[in-house]
Amino acid sequence: MARLARSILVTGSNRGIGLEFVRQLTETPDCPEHLFATCRNPDGPRGKALRDLADKHPNIHVVQLEVENQASVKAALGTVESYLEGKGLNLLINNAGVDTFDTLQTVEQQEMLSTFNINVVGPILVVKEFLPLLKRAAKGAETEGMSCGKAAIINISSKLGSIGEGFEEVQDLFYAYRASKAALNMVTACLARELKVDEILCTAIHPGWVKTDMGTEKAPLTVESSAQGILKVLAGLSASSSGTLVDWEGRRLLW
Repeated sequence: MARLARSILVTGSNRGIGLEFVRQLTETPDCPEHLFATCRNPDGPRGKALRDLADKHPNIHVVQLEVENQASVKAALGTVESYLEGKGLNLLINNAGVDTFDTLQTVEQQEMLSTFNINVVGPILVVKEFLPLLKRAAKGAETEGMSCGKAAIINISSKLGSIGEGFEEVQDLFYAYRASKAALNMVTACLARELKVDEILCTAIHPGWVKTDMGTEKAPLTVESSAQGILKVLAGLSASSSGTLVDWEGRRLLW
């Protein structure tokens, strides 16, 4: 696979799909010059796999970033800027998120607020802070049109947030999770409209039902297959994909 982008930032990259994104990107023949792998606590036990991977690849920069904490996001921006040395950020993948398993009887106010804070407010804060770097990348690009190699925001969403198709595979209600992903889909549509003039591509992607801590062992899809599919989809995105929800195989889904 050709280089997806010169510089890529992935949130929530210490485990699951995020970690697999980073691993597979390092194995491409023309891997990113800068791969910013962020997570809440990179120095803790949950960050060990990411640290071990970074030790083998000098282009991986492990950065502390807590998506719902604006001060943390601002600090991460400063770190990223120091590596880019005046150049822009080509691709931002908002992957960090939390899952819930609630029903109407069990859902609590704080769970709803916390889930929205991480799954919806967090990506907005990250985009808001890193937008100048994305605009810089778009302006400095030598190519026409939209692409992940130029400037793009990818929100890892879920089919469970789709009102049109969200109950086809999974019947459980998961109030907080479903509602937060539906909100993230709307955020993606809004971003696509606002940033069209800057030629920044904005797309939401459903990774499939994946065997991760969040997806559980019941899931039919491996994290390796999901990440591989998503990266292939990202390479083919264009202006017609901006403001849409697609799955890990590139199929467009209903909002």
